[in-house]
Amino acid sequence: MKFKESKPIYLQIADRICDEILQGKYKEEERIPSVREYAATVEVNANTVVRSFDYLQGQDIIYNKRGLGYFVIQGGRERILELRKEVFLCDELPEFFRQLKTLDIPMKEIEEMYKEYLN
Repeated sequence: MKFKESKPIYLQIADRICDEILQGKYKEEERIPSVREYAATVEVNANTVVRSFDYLQGQDIIYNKRGLGYFVIQGGRERILELRKEVFLCDELPEFFRQLKTLDIPMKEIEEMYKEYLN
């Protein structure tokens, strides 16, 4: 896995796991790979993956069954969507609007492009 300099690696791994949950690779109440397995997959230290799993557990996306491993929480997919929408609406969208204003791009043009994208 290639990592970006601008974001901590453990958060990038957490994002990847969330993407995999959204894509259906791991379903709700299904076990995800162990810390060691995932560390080998993304070629990082196991401690980094532990940090990712702890973060996801704190976000109510996965949980640990002692002795069995980590599992996707019931409603985990919806929780990911909720968190990502919040980040998009609060962090990314205001910057997008600022760019539209700065570049003097009318909303009508964006709307047309969006309609084209949907088709």
